[in-house]
Amino acid sequence: MTVLEVENLGKQYRLGTIGTGTVSQDFNRWVSKIRGKEDPFLKIGETNVRSEASDNNYVWALQDVSFKVEQGEVLGIIGKNGAGKSTLLKLLSRVTGPTVGSIKARGKIASLLEVGTGFHPELTGRENIFLNGAILGMRKSEIKLKFDEIVEFSGVARYIDTPVKRYSSGMYVRLAFAVAAHLEPEILIVDEVLAVGDAEFQKKCLGKMREVSSEGKTVLFVSHNMGAVNNLCSRALLLENGGLIYEGSVDSVVSKYLDVFGSKDLLGEVQFENDTNKKFQIVNAKLLDANNQIISKSFDVKDPFKVEINYRIRELVASMHLTLVINNDKGETVYFLDRTDFAGGYMKAEVGNYSTVLSVPNPMFKPGKYSVTLGCSDNNSGVDDHKHNVMTFEIQNASAFRSERPGSLFIPLEWKMNHSELAN
Repeated sequence: MTVLEVENLGKQYRLGTIGTGTVSQDFNRWVSKIRGKEDPFLKIGETNVRSEASDNNYVWALQDVSFKVEQGEVLGIIGKNGAGKSTLLKLLSRVTGPTVGSIKARGKIASLLEVGTGFHPELTGRENIFLNGAILGMRKSEIKLKFDEIVEFSGVARYIDTPVKRYSSGMYVRLAFAVAAHLEPEILIVDEVLAVGDAEFQKKCLGKMREVSSEGKTVLFVSHNMGAVNNLCSRALLLENGGLIYEGSVDSVVSKYLDVFGSKDLLGEVQFENDTNKKFQIVNAKLLDANNQIISKSFDVKDPFKVEINYRIRELVASMHLTLVINNDKGETVYFLDRTDFAGGYMKAEVGNYSTVLSVPNPMFKPGKYSVTLGCSDNNSGVDDHKHNVMTFEIQNASAFRSERPGSLFIPLEWKMNHSELAN
């Protein structure tokens, strides 16, 4: 049974101002409306390409999107930042209305679009459970019945009577997700909640979403974590510049995502926009070969390579946390490196520029396509700067190595054989 049907959905915004525009534009809109005609300003506007400047004040954040979702299905929605994912979820959650198109949904919709939306910082965790539950449509009696279960799932029982302004970002998202997950909606919408929680909580969230779908409920899941999308979803949508460009099985959509965005502009070197409002940020990164040249083409399975990462720190960070993640073309994480694994603790970062070069010995990965995700965060405040799948590289096989073998790694080990005679 179809529980969600989206037809020709579009959302248009006017840039730089609040309101619909000039008096003449408002008058033309009003005349068109009373005549039963289409809004004349829907015919103008450009595709939502963030990196391109334009004199046009109208932009389509989402345009001509159509799809259906069946009962019990877990649908993944992926795409680059600015592709229209959050706009789509806000339309589905009725946070904002569409400019054109229609949304037909059967049953209650619960959404977790932003961490702790609806939480009041001065209220305790207990009070915010009742407040947030009411905002999401739960009755007081229903919240009381599920209160202990919500607290247990969140894992913040010790701090349940503490104002949430004293919570870490991880505790905040735990409590927010716990409330939304126990609403028992027919459709649950989740936007990148797994980016904040720790490994244990992420596992718990995935398990809860599987449980929800096994009960015949529907889940719409947005994430930059291709491994989580692969593990949880059966089908996926790929958005680019506000449009739906690909739809199909999760394997095919993830592969398309990595192909399209990896081969087009995310290979070898990446430069990020300087944002002076950020406490710290990743400035740029490069993939280098053994001769310190930027990798611009595939390399052999036996060739070593390096990852150079440059950071800019604008305020003192007492507990800087750095990570490197390498995913294969299925979105599965094949390598995860955390600086604390070897440094013995978080880094104290003074104001200034930092650079690090990580040398990856080969043979290590089997032939195939891979993407690089970078991360830095302040362990105390939870503020972070993550760059998902920002560079890609391809390893080819110029030797007798069998590429079709299972697994992700190719690390030769020496076979030392000790021989002894059989005893009688």
